[in-house]
Amino acid sequence: MRVFRDGYGVPHLRADTVDELAFLQGRVTARDRREQIDVERRRSEGLLSELIGPDGLGWDRFARRSRIDDTARRCFANLDPRTRQWLRAYAEGVRAEGLVWHPWSSLGVFLARHIMFASFPSKMWNSHVERTLGPQAVAWFSAEAAASSGSNAWAVPGIVAGDPHRLIELPGVYQQIRLSCPEFDVAGLTFAGVPGVQHFGHAGGVAWAVTNAMADYQDLFVEELRRTVSGVEARGPQGWEPAEAHTETIPVRGGGSELVEVVETARGPIVDGSLSLRTPTRAGFDLGFGALLPLLHASTVDDVAAALERWVEPVNSILTADTTGRVLQLTVGRVPVRDDRNGRVPVPAWDQTYAWQPGYVPMTRTEVTGIAVNANDRRPDTEAYGNAFSSKARADRIRELIDEGVPSQRIHMDTPMRAESVEAGRRAAWRSAVARRLYEHPALKPLMEPPGFDPLFDSWTNPRVRIGSVLDGVLAGLGLTAAEVVDPATVESGPWGERHLLDPVRLPGSRTVIPRTQLSGERDSVLCLSSIPGVTDLCSRGPVARYVWDLADRQRSRWVVPFGAAGDPDSPHFLDQLPLWAVGELIPLVTDWSALIEEPLG
Repeated sequence: MRVFRDGYGVPHLRADTVDELAFLQGRVTARDRREQIDVERRRSEGLLSELIGPDGLGWDRFARRSRIDDTARRCFANLDPRTRQWLRAYAEGVRAEGLVWHPWSSLGVFLARHIMFASFPSKMWNSHVERTLGPQAVAWFSAEAAASSGSNAWAVPGIVAGDPHRLIELPGVYQQIRLSCPEFDVAGLTFAGVPGVQHFGHAGGVAWAVTNAMADYQDLFVEELRRTVSGVEARGPQGWEPAEAHTETIPVRGGGSELVEVVETARGPIVDGSLSLRTPTRAGFDLGFGALLPLLHASTVDDVAAALERWVEPVNSILTADTTGRVLQLTVGRVPVRDDRNGRVPVPAWDQTYAWQPGYVPMTRTEVTGIAVNANDRRPDTEAYGNAFSSKARADRIRELIDEGVPSQRIHMDTPMRAESVEAGRRAAWRSAVARRLYEHPALKPLMEPPGFDPLFDSWTNPRVRIGSVLDGVLAGLGLTAAEVVDPATVESGPWGERHLLDPVRLPGSRTVIPRTQLSGERDSVLCLSSIPGVTDLCSRGPVARYVWDLADRQRSRWVVPFGAAGDPDSPHFLDQLPLWAVGELIPLVTDWSALIEEPLG
């Protein structure tokens, strides 16, 4: 087993077997991202408070109630023996560096990252909108004119490129890595704490890219519960039925602990108040990790498609291309068959109308000729799975730039909202003024009532955040234009970048200071570095990686992450990619082993 590094500290790993390589990946990840993956494991087990004190209790209650760790354990037990052994090897590598890590911890980390990545928090919000403004107003907050995500991926002959958008975290959510053994040689981006390369990879003969399919696959059920001498019961479609209930203890740093009751009905665990959450992963105890080893072994687009037939959630759009010139556009994952209303709001658990039907909606597979672009938009390959997509603006703009012959690296940075532009600053200030004025609009006053949900869900249920995030949809719903609400001529501002500054989400308790970084971008542009009008001009959501995979010659491929390969602030590779990422530069994917520096494993 050997570890090599390029000039940016990106690990390139070599081993004689697949399991030795998994061990090595676990060990190197524990070295490079030690504090980060320890926090992620604790989040999955509901043990964050044990590390940081009472500030972690909100998350820990949710993690226990939603049964993240229990789901991870059961999904691990249901995996095929080969994948279980591979995960054990990775866990042994992490433990070799002195960290606590279970064979199922990687599944728990992935679950914790994605459980609120999909639709159920928005259904909580929709229920508040229905209750306060009426059912017709729900559409105001899901209008496709209002961008709800920002990931992009495109394929042109010989190139697969893109940029996933999520919360920008420090250290970054994605880890650049290369994994090489006699069976495969794959470079790509992995979630820290998860083996393999899940979302964006280049295996030499084939490359793949992922965007969110904007599918609706999580449901909330309104439960009616009662306590009897025999325990907790829930009212289901056939009447009262037993629910599982027990109490767990959350240890809190500084002494003391908190008890939390965990209740699970036939639909799923109670996650807030009387709301139970049903997901394909919990329903079938399968997260889809059986896809990860076959994906590493892929050498053609058909191999990628076959591997990802096993995927469960999140539901993803895939673009994959190989050296033969073939391109496939796939949707992968599981979307339940149920009533349309399930897709909008919490539904009554006791009404059979809203029960999941057997099986899942079939996924799509399309062979593409020419240009393919995925940008969270409604397309024939995705529209059957969701009800809230991003606008076509980004996808159309990417196609336009490709037709003009603009290089992929420049496409990443396309936006009219330049950091140095005073006009862009004025436009942003105007939209913020419009949002703040709408907070006081009489028609929206009922919306300002407290939604009544756990503060953990404030990012989805805070009325000011939601109005600012979908400003155009709210204006259209009220029959107003922005200029009618605030005269743009009355707004003055300096350059956009003076206020549009990078503000990453840091590890709990971290006081890490980063250089003042001015950013271009806005929600509806390809460079979707967004803020929330009326709430903040600071930016904590945007591209958490950029990549250009060259299929003809992998060494011409390029990639970048917002910060660096290391999670230690004392490392020279903690922030060394930040200046490049901020201006749209990429670093080379080094493929020549002789150009790398070997690092003693120790």
